[in-house]
Amino acid sequence: MSARILVVDDVDVNVRLLEAKLTIEYYDVLTCNDGATALDLATEHQPDMILLDVMMPGMDGFETCRRLKARAETRHIPVVLVTALDGREDRIRGLEAGADDFLTKPIDDVVLFARVKSLTRLKQVMDELREREESSRRMGVDGEGGARLRSEGGRVLIIDDDASQAQTIAAELGREHRVSIESDPEAALATAKGPLDLIIVNVSAESFDGLRVVALAKSGDARRAPILAIVEPKERPRMVKALELGATDILPRPIDPEELSARARTQIRRKRYTDFLRQKLDSSLEMAVTDALTGLHNRRYMTGQLQALVGRAAHGGATVAVLVLDIDHFKSVNDGFGHDAGDEVLAEFAVRLATNVRAVDVPCRMGGEEFVVVMPGASLEDARIVAERIRRDIASAPFRVMGGKELLTITISIGVAATTGAGDTPEALLKRADEGVYEAKAGGRNKVIAKAA
Repeated sequence: MSARILVVDDVDVNVRLLEAKLTIEYYDVLTCNDGATALDLATEHQPDMILLDVMMPGMDGFETCRRLKARAETRHIPVVLVTALDGREDRIRGLEAGADDFLTKPIDDVVLFARVKSLTRLKQVMDELREREESSRRMGVDGEGGARLRSEGGRVLIIDDDASQAQTIAAELGREHRVSIESDPEAALATAKGPLDLIIVNVSAESFDGLRVVALAKSGDARRAPILAIVEPKERPRMVKALELGATDILPRPIDPEELSARARTQIRRKRYTDFLRQKLDSSLEMAVTDALTGLHNRRYMTGQLQALVGRAAHGGATVAVLVLDIDHFKSVNDGFGHDAGDEVLAEFAVRLATNVRAVDVPCRMGGEEFVVVMPGASLEDARIVAERIRRDIASAPFRVMGGKELLTITISIGVAATTGAGDTPEALLKRADEGVYEAKAGGRNKVIAKAA
């Protein structure tokens, strides 16, 4: 489906004109004539971009934009203010309200479509991250809730061969951000350390091709950083090309300090929002396969790994072994000292377990006091030797719980099994190891029992 654009203007002729232009280019267009309706439509239909007239009766474009950006459901939608006004104060006021850019009437079609493509491309990236994050939330693996995203304290890289202009930009942004200047673009992009929150490129530079710098930045290590392109207003083709290559905003020369600050804040805030979504996604994915108490992998991760490894072994690949470990008399720890002490035992046990297996092994918590170690490439005897090492380490030193007030002697029973050939399955492998655990417990506990097929 093509991008969906909401056009808001109280003048029907203007609405129909923009609707016709966008429809010809295969955009899906929604329209309305006032700010209140725009808020409702944006919430319901989630457009990819909003073209919002400034001069409307009642709620004007500035206030409508401010309310859009204040709502969690719509703050991620790019807003372009369309106005007959071209004054500095109006641009700054719009940027402070959260607008992403301005289009001045009469609208230049080339600039319009360049801006539409640039902003809808950005919105689609955000949508993908938001959808994945929402999927993780529905699965019950959501991380921390919302965060207040700051727009100051960003790391800004200025790439400009005009020393005076670069210093002016640095002086203005240096009040809120950490700014560095580089006149050699290749050196700047090659040596940039750590995450950048904003790259400012003079695309009208004389000593290098600014458009090439934009293209390199969007394909290199700094590709996630937004790019603010400085351009002469009369150089319309260069401005359009910069947007096509991935610049996220345009700053016309001569540079207005307040407009510069406002645009930088907008870009950095958006960058931090996308970073926040990515961080939540990474955290959710980690939570989906990690046991919260011990930090080991969980049953879900173990099942996937074991399925793949046993499948390869069944088709002539390397053998895989498993250890099933059960803490002896763990119920008595919970009953005698409380569940907090039990959790301390489990956490310490996980540390000792992880430090006694091989680097390629996968230690997991199955649930309760039961653990599994998946051992790629290990034979039954290899796995038995490792299991004995773990058993000795657990029994050799007491577990300190309740702030060191109590010392508990802990032992474990371990069952060991390894794949046997083409007919083996993960279920059969785990069942043999479980049988080893039962036999170890029946034989007095604190034992390792290896079960061949």
